[in-house]
Amino acid sequence: MRGNTIFKTGVVGTIFAVICCFTPILVVTFGALGLSAWLGWIDYVLIPGLLLFIALALYGYRQRARARACCETDTQPTTRKGK
Repeated sequence: MRGNTIFKTGVVGTIFAVICCFTPILVVTFGALGLSAWLGWIDYVLIPGLLLFIALALYGYRQRARARACCETDTQPTTRKGK
């Protein structure tokens, strides 16, 4: 994966995990579907998922910054005024 794709995946996953962790979206959705018995273990999945996506976003950002810094070097030959 490229650094930009990793970064975008990390950011989207982090946003999704934050929305699920800090709002009762899953509780309401699972309750409406009759799956509320599965909510007992949801914190064991969402919190590590949140940490994983934050780490993925930071890694992607770092890779993107490295690629940008690598491409910013001057590759054009220098020209002399006399020639």
